[in-house]
Formats: sequence, structure tokens, C-alpha cells
Amino acid sequence: MKIVVRTILMAFALALGAQSAWAEGNAESGRQKAETCLGCHASPNIENVYPMYRVPKVAGQHAEYLAAALKAYRDGQRPHKTMQANAAGLSDQDIEDIAAYFSNALN
Repeated sequence: MKIVVRTILMAFALALGAQSAWAEGNAESGRQKAETCLGCHASPNIENVYPMYRVPKVAGQHAEYLAAALKAYRDGQRPHKTMQANAAGLSDQDIEDIAAYFSNALN
């Protein structure tokens, strides 16, 4: 029984520590780093060469989701050649900053 309680407490402590890591993004720095993103993700009625794929607007999206998506593109775990190329040179801090910017941006 003590092992179960310790395991639950350890998992809870790790979860709290992981949540605080998301607060590290700097929205102002992210605004500057997101300049290339704005051409597609902030343009109204953007058309894509792939008619079955719509470019999503990311303003107001949760920072955690945006950071996870960018990291997955960067690491090749999420398929999209353009996004993979754009994310390839981003550091973890760059990604957190960009996610902070877009999560606080108005639609």
C-alpha cells in the first residue's frame, strides 16, 4: 500500500513540475520569432496548393498544444514537409516562445 501511495505522490509531483515548464514561454520574443508563421497562419482566406488541406489559424490555441505540435513537426513525428522545414531550426525555447505568442494572440 505504501508503494501505491508513493507512486501516486511521485506522479502528482512530476505533473506539477511539468505544468510549470509551460510558463517559460515569452510572448514578446515569440512574436518576433513567429514572423514567418504569420504569412500562412494569420492570413484570412489563405489558399493552399493542396485543396484538401486548410491552413489552420493558431491564434488563441492552447500553448501546450502548439508547443507539442511544433516539437512533433521538428522531430519528424508529425508529417507535413513545409511545417517540418519551418520547425527544423527551432530550439525548445523558440517553440515555447512562439506557443506563448500565438496562445495570447487574438483571432
